[in-house]
Amino acid sequence: MEGLVTANDVLFVLLGAIMVLAMHAGFAFLEVGTVRSKNQVNALVKIMVDFSISTIAYFFIGYSVAYGVSFYSGAEVLAAKNGYDLVKFFFLLTFAAAIPAIVSGGIAERAKFNPQIAATFLVVGFVYPFFEGIAWNKHYGIQDWLLANFGANFHDFAGSVVVHAMGGWIALAAVILLGARTGRYAKDGRLHAYPPSNIPFLALGAWILTVGWFGFNVMSAQAVQGISGLVAVNSLMALVGGTLAALVLGKNDPGFVHNGPLAGLVAVCAGSDIMHPLGALTTGLVAGALFVWAFTLTQNRLKIDDVLGVWPLHGLCGAWGGLAAGIFGAKTLGGLGGVSFASQAAGTLLGVTVAVIGGIVVYGSLKKFVGIRMDAEAEFDGADLSIHKIPARSED
Repeated sequence: MEGLVTANDVLFVLLGAIMVLAMHAGFAFLEVGTVRSKNQVNALVKIMVDFSISTIAYFFIGYSVAYGVSFYSGAEVLAAKNGYDLVKFFFLLTFAAAIPAIVSGGIAERAKFNPQIAATFLVVGFVYPFFEGIAWNKHYGIQDWLLANFGANFHDFAGSVVVHAMGGWIALAAVILLGARTGRYAKDGRLHAYPPSNIPFLALGAWILTVGWFGFNVMSAQAVQGISGLVAVNSLMALVGGTLAALVLGKNDPGFVHNGPLAGLVAVCAGSDIMHPLGALTTGLVAGALFVWAFTLTQNRLKIDDVLGVWPLHGLCGAWGGLAAGIFGAKTLGGLGGVSFASQAAGTLLGVTVAVIGGIVVYGSLKKFVGIRMDAEAEFDGADLSIHKIPARSED
């Protein structure tokens, strides 16, 4: 009987890993549809290569940093318990690899290829697992301190802060260090619109991410016995709330509409296992509104050329999700309880701080020593021809 339970857990986690792996196609097509046509090949190649580099970095370094586990034993040892430890690594790897996939959308159209690969290795090997170990493996006694002082650990069930806020705030550092795309802002500060190149691809990417997110959230239980319909319905309500808020405040703009569900899903990750569905709906509504407001602010007033809006979407909505778990997870608002808003605020602030410092160190060092931006001619020609020597579509 125990063997059957273990086998079911392996299958459960493996299916989750496959669903989150599929989300990387969503990241790719969301970027392909948003960037100009001369940068579409680059978007596709980046996501695939970043995932591969992430696998190497996480297998040899990052997973050990976060959990103290290595894979230098023989295959007989690794295959124990039907290989559960291996599929758990696979599942958590897909989360880690989401960090460079998030960053990719912010730095699109003007970042050098090889330095970005180096940044991916450093972020996934060191920066991300440092905070992952704190939040999900109780490193350095920080969770114990929060429990002793505020009555609860920092709660992030599926990674609003650990994955999304980390990725978004690392991306913000990279975007600022890169600078805006050439011609994006006139000398008088006016914004030159670069409309999405392919709305159907953008929508396809959003749909792939939305569907895969149920693996991201539900399978974070990491065992069949931990599966919860509450997580699934809360994810559903949050994505609906994000969509509707983005629809209204974004005035029917398809870019906002298709990023709205992603904003809601980012925000609900942390508390999806403890919120009431109405709390999840509210979390999604706030996230959708926050994304539209922050995207407009960064592009128009702050002059931060974050191409896909990954800082508003993942950075801010992820941080909101960390706080929302402490609000709507409380029993007074229909949640299951066991959370403290003070712990959520402290954990969220720590995650953001680690991400910003890590982003500045990694991308700042690469900028100083090797450069991270394509030259003006290469940027004008587009990353497809400059880096990959082929356009997205043939004229024949």
